[in-house]
Amino acid sequence: MSQETDRSAERSDRKELPIERGFPIERINEIAEKEGRAKQWYRPIYTMHKWWARRPGCLFRAISLYSLLDDPEQVEVHKPGKNGTLDAYGGGHSEVEELIKNVDMADPGSLWELYPKDVRIGNKKILDPFMGGGTSLVEASRFGVEAEGYDLNPVAWFITKKEIEAGETSIEELEDAFEQVKSDVADEILEYYKTTCPHGDHDADVMYNFWVKEIDCRSCGHTIPLHQDFRVGKGRYENDNKYNILCPDCESVFLADDWREECLCTECGYEFVPEQGNVDYGDYICTECGQKYSITEQIEEGEEFHLRLSALEYHCSHCAEQGSPKSKVKGYKTATDDDWRRYKEAEQEWENDESLRQFVPNKSIRPGWKTDATQFDGTMPGNGNLPRHGVKEWTDMFNKRQILSISKILKSINSLENQNSREYLLLALSNSLPTNNMLTGYDYSYNKIQHLFKSNSFDPPREACEGNVWGAEYGRGTFKSIWDMVKRGVKYANYPTERYIIDGETKETAEFSQPIGQNTTIHQGDMRRINAEDEYDAIITDPPYYNNILYSELSDFFYVWLKPILEQEYECFEPEHTPRAESIVVNPASGKGSEEFESELKQAFSRINTALKEDGVVAFTYHHSNSESWGELLESLCETEFEVTATYPINSDLNKFMKGESVSFDIVIVARKAGERQPISWNSLRRNIYRTAQKTHKQLEENRNLAQGDIGVIEMGECFHEYSKHHGKVMRAGEEMTAKEVVNEIYGIIQQGSELGEIDVFLDLLETPDATYNDLNKLTRGTDASPEQMEDMRLYRMEGGNFILGTWDDEKRMAYIQERVNGDDEALNALDKAQFLRYRYEQGKSTQNYLSKWDVDDELRELCEGLADVTGDDTYRRILGADSTLGEF
Repeated sequence: MSQETDRSAERSDRKELPIERGFPIERINEIAEKEGRAKQWYRPIYTMHKWWARRPGCLFRAISLYSLLDDPEQVEVHKPGKNGTLDAYGGGHSEVEELIKNVDMADPGSLWELYPKDVRIGNKKILDPFMGGGTSLVEASRFGVEAEGYDLNPVAWFITKKEIEAGETSIEELEDAFEQVKSDVADEILEYYKTTCPHGDHDADVMYNFWVKEIDCRSCGHTIPLHQDFRVGKGRYENDNKYNILCPDCESVFLADDWREECLCTECGYEFVPEQGNVDYGDYICTECGQKYSITEQIEEGEEFHLRLSALEYHCSHCAEQGSPKSKVKGYKTATDDDWRRYKEAEQEWENDESLRQFVPNKSIRPGWKTDATQFDGTMPGNGNLPRHGVKEWTDMFNKRQILSISKILKSINSLENQNSREYLLLALSNSLPTNNMLTGYDYSYNKIQHLFKSNSFDPPREACEGNVWGAEYGRGTFKSIWDMVKRGVKYANYPTERYIIDGETKETAEFSQPIGQNTTIHQGDMRRINAEDEYDAIITDPPYYNNILYSELSDFFYVWLKPILEQEYECFEPEHTPRAESIVVNPASGKGSEEFESELKQAFSRINTALKEDGVVAFTYHHSNSESWGELLESLCETEFEVTATYPINSDLNKFMKGESVSFDIVIVARKAGERQPISWNSLRRNIYRTAQKTHKQLEENRNLAQGDIGVIEMGECFHEYSKHHGKVMRAGEEMTAKEVVNEIYGIIQQGSELGEIDVFLDLLETPDATYNDLNKLTRGTDASPEQMEDMRLYRMEGGNFILGTWDDEKRMAYIQERVNGDDEALNALDKAQFLRYRYEQGKSTQNYLSKWDVDDELRELCEGLADVTGDDTYRRILGADSTLGEF
């Protein structure tokens, strides 16, 4: 009997990398959770400027470590410290080889020993074709490898440029440059953010100004402030169990016990419930006549809203110096005529100073899905409508005092002689914009300004919060506080450290001697135009995902302010906007749907395949929400000649995934170039997938403390690997299965489980060379089959100490089937029918009557394909009528 002994397309000449054998997600997630809450201490370089969907730096450090360490002779381990002397591991030490060898799925932690070490890896070159905010390049550069990055977006390019250059930047030079800007404009700007202290005859610094939109009642003309409720901020210090409330009658600010219960204004005696504002969902309620009407409809009918300064939060340095209680040093107060006067003076100065115009983007906002979705066909979450809120130009997002302050800073920055210092100060100014505009509100629970991109979109609030642009002693997102973050990032880049966790306690290494960014080159442009071939050892990246984030539309907010200074230096800042048409994304504003996204993603992976060395690896993070997105990704990879070798979850307890619910989560995908793919029936592949999933699940459950959902993702990767070896050649019932169809089946096996029966075990035995009774015992473990059941079905027998399978040409097996054919046809299973038909074909006897009588269903077709697959006997594919000559028998 012919048996197929090797159906896999494994690349035997390719070294398996540690990241393919195992990945310490427990350790990474433990750090990632803390890093996510305190980036400014773990990875301050990534807080220098906002970029969307940044993955944890610890994750990309681990990906680099487990992807690039394959040759101990190319590894040097240095002791953390500015002298950077060799560690006991040295270079090419046998201990490093052991650490690499010992990584496996059950225990991937051996290589983790090097995570907090100053490791240098020689003779490696990596590429990030979607570098975004530069996390992968920063982390890879710390290993001393040659790194290269591309991004279509000029803002992403500029942010990454400054991250990479930070390791060779002098803090002293930056501090001198900041002092120059400070002496130029700080006092002028701060003068516009003063208020009379409520506790004496002196000025205090304004931290935040609170503005409310107002509209005139369409019925009686009364002006209505659009307060959702009348909270100003939570109480602090000895009043931390109270709330600061704005009285709707006299507009004083006072403390109340509960903003949800009726209270009495301590100034005028007015009784009201602060929770009950003048807005009910999208309607205003007139306090004079009771009219209720849609705010949106009234604005669309031509009525404009106005902004009024209602209250502010202050900090008084004078009171602090006098030793006053903290509740007097920092607090809330009613806005006065004097506060309004200061604003009007700033507004007037802006109108009079023509020299500042060149630094301000007096340009219309480009219509997009996030800015004005009404102009485009299609449906997708996150649609915006800025014109409805009176925002049509970029300057409409800011008030005149903000524009004056920002333009003064930009003018001073532009006058600096040192280009590097100029760019770092520009970076800081740009990153302060999301908290210095009129599209941000105030977080009442945490007493701080919100961030413009808290929801990755533009969401104008009814009550805007204007921060102190330069910055008082306290305050979030001021130019001064953001500059401190930039300096911390540069210091870290010069002498990076690593934080890690031992027994729940966070440790920090001494400073590493190698700065960030060495041997790193970045490019602005479409990665599909990369002309490299067989050049990179690894591609480590975070590619775009579907419609998750519309980078081009959001980053225009930064781009238009960076452009006036950078367009003279860099061509990529010459266009009016960031590139949109070339973006790989689903976006109705670009006329791109799922088909365009899939097509362009395949183009990207195809280019990556060409640029990658033959034995190179691709490791990337990806965002998933359902089985369909798994299918799209797997198909894109397989169609571009990759095979998935592993998948790992990121910082997720995916119990919903195991219950079959739709759930969004992030994963690490590992892929290699595919070998020659072999045809296989779905029946055979299903058995391989089931056993792979079962083995993986058991191994992980016994050896690692992982949530069931996390185990499921790792199982998925192993199953994807099985499929990848046969992509495009998986047959079921005579039809080729798509990647999406296979993924749906795999998804079901992982989530609901699956069992193998007697027929499955029999097929496994057929493809086992010289099968024995011991093989039978092993193969039936964990299945619905048992040796006893299979013996009763004559699927095997022992004769003279020999193990004999019940094939179609085995006399006793055929006698068993013939007896059932002559008796009750309903007792026949698919294997009985297939073997009976195969026997009659061999004997030259007619099969037509049986084909007519029996239901030739998908189960029988799939089984015949499986039998042909494992035995190499193609007759099984013909006995169901595919060969027209069979009708003659």
